[in-house]
Amino acid sequence: MPDSYYTADFEKLTRLVANMFARVVAHNDRLPLNSQKPTRFHSRAPPNISVDEYMQRVAKYASLEPACLLIMLIYVDRICERNPTFTISSLTVHRFIITAAVIACKTLCDAYCTNAHYAKVGGVSMHELNSLEVEILRMMG
Repeated sequence: MPDSYYTADFEKLTRLVANMFARVVAHNDRLPLNSQKPTRFHSRAPPNISVDEYMQRVAKYASLEPACLLIMLIYVDRICERNPTFTISSLTVHRFIITAAVIACKTLCDAYCTNAHYAKVGGVSMHELNSLEVEILRMMG
């Protein structure tokens, strides 16, 4: 890894972050199910797109900057620390990624896309993305 993530190859950085998410998912999917009530991030079944492919799609079509990729990992730490029953799993990771990407872009970038565009990129409705955005901000405190 270079000294600065700004000089890192963007595709490699995207794959690195995707790999981190995938490793968390693999670990959490092995844990026994508890009585956790489903959150807005839960899907009924895991989507048919891998975490790596989804992250590549989001990074490309949402025009993510390197800093956005890294802050998404901070969001994972912050949310899981404040919400111990929430886990990043194969049922939550895709919705978490698109929502974290939206918030990261809106927080760090001078120009960003509309929620309608992000929803299309993420494969969710705009209404659902709006709800997910409010939920993730609530979870961050």
